[in-house]
Amino acid sequence: MKQYQQHQQYIEEAEQLLLHTYNRYQIVLERGEDVYLYDINGKKYLDFCAGIAVFALGYGNTEYKEALKSQIDKLIHTSNYFYNLPAISAAKKLTKVSGMDKVFFTNSGAEAIEGAIKAARKYAFEKDKREDHEIIAMERSFHGRTMGALSVTGNYKYREAFGPMIGNIRFALMNDWEDLESKVTERTCAILLETVQGEGGIYPAEKEFLQKIRQLCDERDILLILDEIQCGMGRCGTMFAYQEYGILPDILTTAKALGCGVPVGAFLMNQKTAEGSLKAGDHGTTYGGNPLACAAVDKVLDLFEENHIIENVAKTGAYLARRLDELVDKYDFITARRGKGLMQGLVFEMPVRGVIEKAMEKGLIIINAGECILRFVPPLVITQEHVDVMISILEDCFRECIAERDQV
Repeated sequence: MKQYQQHQQYIEEAEQLLLHTYNRYQIVLERGEDVYLYDINGKKYLDFCAGIAVFALGYGNTEYKEALKSQIDKLIHTSNYFYNLPAISAAKKLTKVSGMDKVFFTNSGAEAIEGAIKAARKYAFEKDKREDHEIIAMERSFHGRTMGALSVTGNYKYREAFGPMIGNIRFALMNDWEDLESKVTERTCAILLETVQGEGGIYPAEKEFLQKIRQLCDERDILLILDEIQCGMGRCGTMFAYQEYGILPDILTTAKALGCGVPVGAFLMNQKTAEGSLKAGDHGTTYGGNPLACAAVDKVLDLFEENHIIENVAKTGAYLARRLDELVDKYDFITARRGKGLMQGLVFEMPVRGVIEKAMEKGLIIINAGECILRFVPPLVITQEHVDVMISILEDCFRECIAERDQV
């Protein structure tokens, strides 16, 4: 009883002090270990959320923690008036694994999108000095909560209370080439999309669709911007999801697992875009690229290679997809599975919040991607055994849902 009262007290204090912009689940988390989280009462949860696709390496990785502690003892922040060694090392590794040429480190994914938008418009402005260039984004997309990122987010419910947005944004249907082509004009300066849509319902871009966009952009000197904030950093079975499609973007945005818990993002460019867009004074950040954040990026990239993270995603992701397909075949209220690697979604005929709450009661943390879609974005170090435990808990939840449905 005392533990319960303390738990409720923390929640009540949070509601009094924190702005209520989240409908939080009634759990107060305290610590993590491997792929498990523990609340203040000591209850253990198998984590298939990973902080919304952030904690790729799981919780408590010793080498990661030691790298951060070491950097804290040396230097946390200086500003971008000076160079720092972790930023140089992290940039070298990130350009190598992405195939890009230049990096700008940010504090978040939304900031990376803001920078990408500015870079695209500056690139077009440098060519013709016009200020009326357009960006084409996708319906169902999600790119962040800041004003520029909201403006290119193709879901009206996120935008409606905050207009007017920044102008000259057009939306096309994901994977509909004819619709996208019809939106392109002489003023189009960039086409922006998530290689795999996350919040919009786990929709991967089709290979032909993305390759046609790349060809169009090459022919008309339009910039291709790929948002891999959620689907990148190994989550889909390659270091970045676009690498499976045989293309390179002109601008790439990344964040989430880039720092595995330390708030850091980045936008990257190829040489052509870098030379033709942002110059000194065009863009900046106080904290972005500081030694602590970049020490995290630097170590994360090392650990991805040393621990064969991509190989594990390919193997375990295929197993997860197979087990989820079995659920689609078995239960009439599940209609489809979508996704790549360890970024998967199950589509239901009903809202899934009840399933999520039942799962949490049974020690499994999962989240949604839209009202009727369960999203699976676990740490990239999970095993097939963890998948089996997750499926077992989910099926217990489904049986309870069926029993409740039959009683009505």
